[in-house]
Amino acid sequence: MTDTQTTASGPDAVLIASGVEGGVRDQVRAWWDRVRGGEMGALPASAGIVVLTVLFTFLSPFFLTERNFANLLTQAATLVMLAMALTFVLLLGEIDLSAGVTSGMTMALFVVLDNVFAVAWPIALLAAFGAGLATGLFIGFFVARVGIPSFVVTLGLFLGFQGLALTIIGDGGLYRLQVREILAIQNSNMPVWGGWLMLVVILGVVAATSVLDRRRRTRAGVPNRTVTLVWVKLAVVLVVGGAVVAVLSQNRSASPAAIVAGVPVVVPIVLTILWLGTFLLDRTRFGRYVYSVGGNAEAARRAGINVRMIRWSGFVLCSTLAVVSGLLSISKVGSVDAAAGREIVLSGVAAAVVGGVSLFGGRGRLLHAAVGALVIAIITNGLGLLNLPAGVNFMVTGSVLVLAATVDAVSRSRASGTVRRN
Repeated sequence: MTDTQTTASGPDAVLIASGVEGGVRDQVRAWWDRVRGGEMGALPASAGIVVLTVLFTFLSPFFLTERNFANLLTQAATLVMLAMALTFVLLLGEIDLSAGVTSGMTMALFVVLDNVFAVAWPIALLAAFGAGLATGLFIGFFVARVGIPSFVVTLGLFLGFQGLALTIIGDGGLYRLQVREILAIQNSNMPVWGGWLMLVVILGVVAATSVLDRRRRTRAGVPNRTVTLVWVKLAVVLVVGGAVVAVLSQNRSASPAAIVAGVPVVVPIVLTILWLGTFLLDRTRFGRYVYSVGGNAEAARRAGINVRMIRWSGFVLCSTLAVVSGLLSISKVGSVDAAAGREIVLSGVAAAVVGGVSLFGGRGRLLHAAVGALVIAIITNGLGLLNLPAGVNFMVTGSVLVLAATVDAVSRSRASGTVRRN
């Protein structure tokens, strides 16, 4: 390509006469300038995954095995989903402390309707999602319309829903999940060929999305980045995805008489929801409004954005995805009790923040939350293999959260060009 440079409006905006926004070197330099300016995204969490993987591989011979790798993905699925759910409210500068118990309460409703009242499980599941949707509408009403801080509203539901779940479960205290289709989500694997087909589909979606984005930018008169970056993205997906599928395609059964191989069923489910949520936030007007409200609600209101409705919608999406998180949880455990979801919400917030989603709103992506959840899951999995006390897990996770929050605060200070002084 023989494009010539014509103008430059800053270190990260080198415009090319042909409509291409800089070459690979220009894009790398612009990315590095953004990192130096405080916009690190999921870079610290990604580095953490590499460091933790190397560390636990050195400390435990069981960490980097096919069986534990598949185990790690299924263990992380619930937290990944809850972290993505919470991202929708964190981007708005809000919080939902009730997301965990919402998942537990709705799953208690689902299992009791199926086990006790013999309601067909698809209808019972719809009722659970309806309860999650109603919860989001309830929270959104008091936060967006009445003006009560989200911390107070969701803290009240955090306490109240524990009692509601106990009432639904009753004196028995626990119900087993008997729906084979739901149990299969976390406990079954795709055929080996299905994993490779999934990789082909992912590559096709990434390629199609990149082409559509480039066409849309061309129609809007906005310069495109060099097409080389598209090929680089596809190469990364191919290499990383191919390595993951290859590892999961190996037989990981402890018995020579059985074969356990293939990508866990939960993986394409989580990836699909991740892609849909990312599409919603990155490529729709609603997503732009979410970032605008989280960045500066008053400026968004003056620009004509319905701030109340955006906040309301954020809580609805959070509570609805929390139901999915609960579904993945009971699929893994195989039962539900009155305490379901009581502790995971704090881990969900930690995962999102560790991944680079700002507690102050307006910055972060669903992928960042997923990466942060993987960091938390690796810590839990690795420390479990080392047979360390549960207290160590809490201390390490808490330390990582404080570190991530510090990075977020410092990066925002650097981005605004100010340094906080006491």
